[in-house]
Amino acid sequence: MTPAVELCDVSLRIDGTSILHKVSWQVATHERWVVVGANGAGKTSLLRIASLFLHPSQGTVRCLGRELGHCDLRVLRRRTSLSSVALTAKLEPTMTAAQVVMTARYGALAHWWHHYDDSDVDRAVSLLSRFGVSVIADRTLDTLSAGERQKVLLARTLMNAPEIVFLDEPTSGLDIGAREVVLGDLSDLAADPDSPSVVVVTHHLEEVPTSFTHALVLKDGKVLAQGPIVETLTSTILSDAYQVPLMVEHNDGRFTARLVTS
Repeated sequence: MTPAVELCDVSLRIDGTSILHKVSWQVATHERWVVVGANGAGKTSLLRIASLFLHPSQGTVRCLGRELGHCDLRVLRRRTSLSSVALTAKLEPTMTAAQVVMTARYGALAHWWHHYDDSDVDRAVSLLSRFGVSVIADRTLDTLSAGERQKVLLARTLMNAPEIVFLDEPTSGLDIGAREVVLGDLSDLAADPDSPSVVVVTHHLEEVPTSFTHALVLKDGKVLAQGPIVETLTSTILSDAYQVPLMVEHNDGRFTARLVTS
């Protein structure tokens, strides 16, 4: 089967600074990947390249079988979905939750530039219901809690029935309770065999959802390790990635890490 994402020797330089260096990575259909690494390792840049929102300085990027630079991005992006803190900040805050979800149909940041019909409304409400927040469908984005907003954004990522979903720190800024609820939603999404491929970037091992299958570890813009998640998120590899001695534990599908002290 055609990989959902395929990067070959991808490098990125910005203002003379190397951000990514010869990254090769493949996400197969219906795999669920987490990308981790220290601050400045290149995680968000990698996600932006894989999701077709940033061109690399060199290398080849293919998404859903189409090569970046040789396809119509407007069409291809409708088959993918990206959610990030930066995107959230650009959404019109006076939109209702349902309108926020619907704007994904056209990749818009506000709802008034396009026409939506009853089927769009029904799908948006249905997706909100999937994440347990249909009761807030008519509330505006700026009145929602951080946890409610994250659920709305998760619903938004599925509006166009994408073939791959990219999530940049989906639990950022949440308290423990809201974080656990959103992680539960992500775990359920990952466990659903009919769900699209999913790639999540996170800083914290405890925010890796259960049911995820693979992991990519970046260090200084290079791939330190990648592969099946339990074989990749190990004490040895992550101690190297974060440059501190770590003890990584994996229990009931969840990962934790603590500093090893003498």
